Parts: sequence; structure tokens; C-alpha cells
Amino acid sequence: MLKYANLALFVLYPIAWTAPLMRAGLLPLFSLSEISVLSGIAVLRRSDIFLALVVVVFALVAPMLKLGGLALIQFGHLPRKHLPLINALGKLAMADIFLVAVYVTLIKGMGVGRIETGWGLYLFTFCVLASLLVGLCESRKRLLEAPSHAAE
Repeated sequence: MLKYANLALFVLYPIAWTAPLMRAGLLPLFSLSEISVLSGIAVLRRSDIFLALVVVVFALVAPMLKLGGLALIQFGHLPRKHLPLINALGKLAMADIFLVAVYVTLIKGMGVGRIETGWGLYLFTFCVLASLLVGLCESRKRLLEAPSHAAE
């Protein structure tokens, strides 16, 4: 079951990257622009390449490396001893959710513009939390299997 949940995240993450995280506008009277992870990276790339690379690592690369590594472990192509390192990669994606939450809070607090959270923020949050949960369950599974290997 964990294998299939992990593989499902390979599909859900790219959807979350293109889904609207938030809708933002400068003034309440104007229409709101949708911002996704990918559109945010594109805008950042033009203004601050370093920050864009940081977001790419946290939002795109780390979650995919974690999912891939976990799949390799689950299908027996990578030793289970690498599981703690792979789970650490998943925790990097939490930094993205934290940053988005900070930005939403700051923009709402300034009162200059208008911002609304989009369904993509919830999907992205779900993906990150589901990935962490799958990794945690896989780690617990490893702990539960350890005594049986010692008895052999």
C-alpha cells in the first residue's frame, strides 16, 4: 500500500506545482493573478536567480529525489539503510510551505493588496505531508521488521 501511495505522489506533485497556490492583486479593485510554484519560479528567475534556485531545490528537486529514493527502497533496488537520508529530503519541502505561509501572512498584514489562498496550496501541503507520512510509515515498517531479521 505504501508503494502505491508513494507512486501516486509522483503524479500529484506536478499537478500541485502547476495549481494556483494563491491569487494576488495589488489593489482590491483589480483582478487577481494566480501564482503557482512554477509561475513563481519563473518570476523569481528574472529577478533573483539564487532565490529561484533555492525554491527549485526545495519545491521540485528534494521531493522528487525523496520519492524516487523511497521507491527504490520499496522495490528492493536500494538498501534500507539509506531511509533516514531519504526522509530528510522530504523535510526540505516543508520549508516551501512555511515560506508561502509567511508571504501570505505578510501580504495580508500589510493591507496593500489582496491575497487569497488557492487549492494548489492545499494540494502541495497534502503532497508534502503525505510524503512525510509514507516515509515515516516506511521507517516504522523497518523497525518492525528488524527484530524478525535478528531471530533468523
